[in-house]
Amino acid sequence: MNKGTARASIILSMVIFGTIGLARTAVPFSSAMVAFFRGAVAALVLLAVNLIRRKKFDTKALRENMVKLIVSGAMIGFNWVLLFEAYRYTTVSIATVCYYMAPVFIMIASPLTLHEPINKKKAVCIILAMIGIVLVSGVFGSQTERTRDNLIGVLLGLSAALLYACVVNINKKIVNLGGIDRTIFQMGPAALAVLPYWLLTDNIGTISFDARSLILLAVIAVVNTALAYSLYFAGISHVPAQTAALLSYIDPAVAIILSAVFLGERMSVLSAIGVVLVLGSAIAGEYDFKKRRK
Repeated sequence: MNKGTARASIILSMVIFGTIGLARTAVPFSSAMVAFFRGAVAALVLLAVNLIRRKKFDTKALRENMVKLIVSGAMIGFNWVLLFEAYRYTTVSIATVCYYMAPVFIMIASPLTLHEPINKKKAVCIILAMIGIVLVSGVFGSQTERTRDNLIGVLLGLSAALLYACVVNINKKIVNLGGIDRTIFQMGPAALAVLPYWLLTDNIGTISFDARSLILLAVIAVVNTALAYSLYFAGISHVPAQTAALLSYIDPAVAIILSAVFLGERMSVLSAIGVVLVLGSAIAGEYDFKKRRK
């Protein structure tokens, strides 16, 4: 795969990821149920693709990375639950922006996880991102914005971001494993981890299915998960890490635009400033301006 195709693959995956909030708000099922089916169906679809292609698993690499795959997979499952719940309590825009605090959490943890000191640029980015999140949360906004549900949604989005930051750090330590294999063996554990929580918190007997909801659930599992993750993993190994990181911000941009157009979500001036601070700080923290100038 050349770099142009790889970039196109990542861009398309980010556009698809950006639609997940819109799809989730249209599905009447619980967040745990959606997360379970998202992981289970995605794993089965990719497994079927592997069987059709007669592609064998790298059993040696799987054995070497199995613990990391299971742990990160379980984190992915609950990361989805938290994000989906954030969509229920606050707007898709705010939940998505909170979710993109993950790079900032990675920066904060870098002295411990990557043995990299926090330099002045990263420190400024972290402070600005924190200010941005406070503005997005609405604590300084009008009484309408300072609702209990909105704050719960912000906290759920930040919790999802924290889990995703852990997943990213674990995945950096997974080696010699292809994108499809990696996805299958993380989606499967994600579904299995969420399953007991779903069964304990949802009244299974009262769930009613209709064609529209089932189609949307299938779209989330097949398109927003199996296809999107496959495209992302296919492209990420062929472009520089910084390019992949910067392209990932297409996701929140698409989510914010779609939520404004289709859900009628509007932001206050303070929230809009907060969005710019959070996303701008996350991008600046990952972008090496000195290297770019050279």
